[in-house]
Amino acid sequence: MKKILFFLKELLATFWFLPVIIMCFSVFLSIGLVYLDRMVTIPYDGWLRFFLVNSSDSARSILSTISGAMIGVAGTVFSVTLVALTLASSQFGPRLIKNFMYVKLNQVVLGSYISTYLYCLLVLNAVKDSDDYSFIPSISIFAAILAALANIILLIVFIHQIAISIQADKVISEISDFIAKQVNTLFPEKIGEEKEGMDIDAVSAISAYKMQKSIKSPKSGYFQYIDGESLLEFVVKQNALLELHYRPGSYLVKGMEIGILYTNKNLENEAMENLLVPFVIGKTKTSQQDLEYSIHQMVEIAARALSPGVNDPFTAIACIDNLTTTMCYLAQAIFPSKYRFDDEGYLRIIADNLDFEGVLDAAFNQIRQFSTGSTAVIIRLMEALTILLEFTKKENYKKAVIRHVEMVLAKGEGDIKEKHDLDDLRKRAEKILKK
Repeated sequence: MKKILFFLKELLATFWFLPVIIMCFSVFLSIGLVYLDRMVTIPYDGWLRFFLVNSSDSARSILSTISGAMIGVAGTVFSVTLVALTLASSQFGPRLIKNFMYVKLNQVVLGSYISTYLYCLLVLNAVKDSDDYSFIPSISIFAAILAALANIILLIVFIHQIAISIQADKVISEISDFIAKQVNTLFPEKIGEEKEGMDIDAVSAISAYKMQKSIKSPKSGYFQYIDGESLLEFVVKQNALLELHYRPGSYLVKGMEIGILYTNKNLENEAMENLLVPFVIGKTKTSQQDLEYSIHQMVEIAARALSPGVNDPFTAIACIDNLTTTMCYLAQAIFPSKYRFDDEGYLRIIADNLDFEGVLDAAFNQIRQFSTGSTAVIIRLMEALTILLEFTKKENYKKAVIRHVEMVLAKGEGDIKEKHDLDDLRKRAEKILKK
């Protein structure tokens, strides 16, 4: 079931799915309103005569004008969207194009204009005026006029959205909000029951099984998703132990060993194929179970900002600030254990899990490496680590933060030539190193 939800989320994130849904709705709406026009007779008197059409020529003229305008604006909207994507790709990196495509407003605007065009065509086809039969769908035409007015307002909102969507602070803020939601979802994350506060002898657990079966990757691509509940259910059913070597976000090559299944019986090929069902391998990375992918998007913005051609340290500092918020949360979060147990307490899965040290490296390593020549960024990195250490309680987490402090200090001592700036960096580092 979770695997289905994964594909559903990926489908909802595509640029075409929502516009197609809106277009289908417009088809059914046109059929329904034309049917209503046939069933209901509206008198053309009073104030209604100013809004309802009672002439076939006027009906055709209105519908033709609206449909022509909508398809023309739809082309403009598509062009503006492509320009925004081009600017985003050059300024922030090609991996951020997905973020702009996922914006629901862009999808709604495109779908709204195309669906209005399609709606007008269908209603226009229903207009009949002959000696034998005359039919003017007044309600349907009035709905087309209201849709045109709504689309005019939507165009203004769309232009405003595009104008602010390519601003660096806005992009960074949206990525930061997405990471915040993601870490709340993924941590803590459970596959089976965890055993806290006890030593686990994985070697002994493995030695209890007589046979082992190598699990090969069925194809090349990125490890996108794993349905943990289905996987655990399979392993329990086979009374086995599964050791995984990779986690979502890793790149797999067809035929490479991605894990080992320890059993006491020889499994059929069909059973081994069922074992691979909970795994999803695709051509691109996704962020659903890969926190590092979202972190790398923020890091890429900072790295591009620090390139000699851009030289924008303020954008890099904004990235550091937002990453600091994420790391402060993760310093207090519960990272799942690599050992997963079933309800009866038997070790069933040994996973390759992401840990705090790995996320910390992903967040700050490349920014530090690209910070050559930018004193402000190096000092801000040290400030960020100082703040992070205040939220860090576990000793192994503190050691990881201190390791980064030492690397930032070494980077500053090698790059910063101004004595006062270097003294400032050393004072900040000493506050951490003396603790």
